[in-house]
Amino acid sequence: MLTWLIGAAVVLLATGAARLRAQEKPKTDSDITALLDKGVTQQKRAPGIVIGILDEKGTKIFAKGICETGQSAEVNGDTLFEIGSVTKVFSALLLQEMVDSGEVSLNDPISKFLPSTVKTPKRKGREITLIDLATQTSGLPRMPDNFDPKDGNNPYADYTVEQMYDFLSRYELKRDIGSKYEYSNLGVGLLGHILALRAGTNYETLVVRRVCDPLQMNSTRITLTTELKSRLAPGHNAAGLTVSNWDLPTLAGAGGLRSSANDMLSFLAAASGLAKSSLASAFMATERPRHSTGPGGLIGLVWQIQTNSGTIWHNGGTGGYHSYIGFKKDLRRAVVVLANTENDVDDIGQYLLGDRSDVEDFQPPKTRIEVKVDPSIYDKLAGHYNFQIPGMMLTVTRDGSHLMARLSGQERYEVFPESETNFFYKVVDAQLSFETDAAGSAKGLVLHQNGQNLKATKGSAPKERQVAQIDPRIYDDYVGDYEFQQVDATITVTQEGGHLYARLTGQARYEVFPESEKDFFYKVADAQLTFEKDATGAVTDVILHQNGVDQKVIRVKK
Repeated sequence: MLTWLIGAAVVLLATGAARLRAQEKPKTDSDITALLDKGVTQQKRAPGIVIGILDEKGTKIFAKGICETGQSAEVNGDTLFEIGSVTKVFSALLLQEMVDSGEVSLNDPISKFLPSTVKTPKRKGREITLIDLATQTSGLPRMPDNFDPKDGNNPYADYTVEQMYDFLSRYELKRDIGSKYEYSNLGVGLLGHILALRAGTNYETLVVRRVCDPLQMNSTRITLTTELKSRLAPGHNAAGLTVSNWDLPTLAGAGGLRSSANDMLSFLAAASGLAKSSLASAFMATERPRHSTGPGGLIGLVWQIQTNSGTIWHNGGTGGYHSYIGFKKDLRRAVVVLANTENDVDDIGQYLLGDRSDVEDFQPPKTRIEVKVDPSIYDKLAGHYNFQIPGMMLTVTRDGSHLMARLSGQERYEVFPESETNFFYKVVDAQLSFETDAAGSAKGLVLHQNGQNLKATKGSAPKERQVAQIDPRIYDDYVGDYEFQQVDATITVTQEGGHLYARLTGQARYEVFPESEKDFFYKVADAQLTFEKDATGAVTDVILHQNGVDQKVIRVKK
């Protein structure tokens, strides 16, 4: 099921995919210089990229490009970047260090450290433990269903501890704990939160005291001083435009750190055993294989392990940055790659470690030229466009001499003309092509993004609907999972504080409002839900009404 395409995407992830092993001969300085020139100058995959290399001869920094598009300051080994999910390996190291000091046990249940008011998920009599969180086998989803950012440019900023506790208290696990690897930002973010609770401090202070200080990593922080801010390279989207930094107050352990290539080389020196450290035994324990991630992959405590090459690695990404770290103990070699772009740079790290024979043939977004058109034509393009994806509608409006487009549940952005029917976004690599009749009035459009072309039909404005006053206690009858019969998707219905919410697989959770005791409607899209009951009064299914189609979705779990 496709997710909504425009706006911030949660990219704090690691793929765990196995790579073909290439020749192990170390790359020369000229090889790396040429590689950087290709990535920055030719491919334009990032305004700036910094590579750090570590081996028995010492460390080297290679840097190319600028800190911010349109500016002259160049990146270097001390430039700070958001490192995203690379933060997770710090959380794993903290866990093992606290195990070694007797403060926690890997098999401690998470309820041992959370407030008694939190009802933690259980399944078949078993509870999630700390090691389940660290091996990504807890059964928790990638993100909680009450993750509903107010600002798509900084999506984690307003997610609270109270929301996380609420989610844990009502979530029902879909699979047995420990049975399957499933990457979860929530899981490792929760791990960082629990460790900070146990230590009686916040996550950043814990990381600084127990990891950064021992390894002399003075540029690795969440909260930046004035001096550190002066070294932070702004992040950029795929189109090379500057974007906002991300803040993760609740899920800091999943991706909240900023760091430099020099600091990350200090971290990798200790992790790989190329430098002595008081954390050596803790690092070794985190790197021990503990569970399969799929063909060719294993996981330690957070660390990803390639079985065909022995590479131990992790990557990370936020809205404007990408990072990769990896090392091979048998070759005594480690690599860090940091970039101020959301574009992937994993292939660069893999190439430098000998896990692939070349970098990918990256294609930068096409340079688009804005043309002048008569703004009066925008009146014929304005309207509501419905996609064949439940809950997805694009509303196009004229704002003076500007054409604006808003995808359901997201912010409104201006689109710029390449012609009278073709428009492009500047905030993301996406375009709109309007299909018009002989009079020039739009009857549909196509959204082009990520190699996909999604068609939408122009419809009438959503019917004005009135919220009915009903007893919210009936919402308990509707809570549960409802599965589509023709596509692999689920509508998850939840209730919270007298409100009913519905969440389609891969999308955000949205409130639905009552027109009657069984009929509800979305405000973010022209779509409605009708709950159906059997003769006993038990809810059996829900009908999704959208785009003139009525789809029955069967209830499978309460």
